[in-house]
Amino acid sequence: MNSLLRPPLPGPTPRLSARRRVSSPAPVRVGSAVLAGGERRCQRGLAVATSVAPSWMEEAGVAVLEEGGRRNPSVSDSYRAAGLPQPNATVLDAQARVCTGPAQTRPLGEEQAMRVLDTILRSAIGELKEEPVSSAQLGAFFAGMTIRANSFPEATQWSEGERRAMSIFWPRLVQVLPPEVKFIADPEGTILGANGLAEPRYVGQGTGEMRLVGALREVLAGGHLGYEEVQCVLKDILPIGSSSDSTVVSQALLAAFLIGQRMNRETDRELKAYCLAFDDELGNSRKASGSSLLW
Repeated sequence: MNSLLRPPLPGPTPRLSARRRVSSPAPVRVGSAVLAGGERRCQRGLAVATSVAPSWMEEAGVAVLEEGGRRNPSVSDSYRAAGLPQPNATVLDAQARVCTGPAQTRPLGEEQAMRVLDTILRSAIGELKEEPVSSAQLGAFFAGMTIRANSFPEATQWSEGERRAMSIFWPRLVQVLPPEVKFIADPEGTILGANGLAEPRYVGQGTGEMRLVGALREVLAGGHLGYEEVQCVLKDILPIGSSSDSTVVSQALLAAFLIGQRMNRETDRELKAYCLAFDDELGNSRKASGSSLLW
């Protein structure tokens, strides 16, 4: 009777090893985020919370996120507009070597320098229809070479191979390159000597480009700019604000300016100018009053 009125208490909970094991779903990589069951991980601004869901929902969600990660520049560090042509691979490899900092630059050997300059020459005369060297690539490459010649330490200045290659190709390049690229390669006519012929007093076209050229002379010499100088240049050449007065400038000049600032290691004033250059477009940030901080 007692056994009927007082059923036995349940025994101790079986150990986990005795239970039916449920395998957790394998992690899934979506763009730059790693998704695992019930976890939330965030990498480069992409955070996704996952839960147990039907497989068709997971597949649909992953497909959408992957598409967004591939096409959205805010979550993809490899975003590239479909309409832009691919850069020339030979010159791009050279840029990776010479468009870096004073201690990181790896001078080109004579064979590679010859190959790069020959590629630039053939592109300039129209022989490379499938993979031409863009104006931006020309600006970045020659800006790197000029800054190295003007201000880098001896170990990362031009190698003997680069000097020989330039002495051979420059007299031919100067005949076919546009004026702004010749200016970037030898802004004051002091690098290439008698082979320069590079119009050292190039001034640009239009007010915005003239201001950019003036700032670029300082950058190509290894110098730095003030806060207001950088802001004025950026507001001249970038579409900032709803009624922008920006002007179209040469891509070669713009690329030379941006890569040159990076190679010279921007000062705090220059970085501040870049960070605040878009304030006119985004509007003034609200400032908290002292009393509001108390509540």
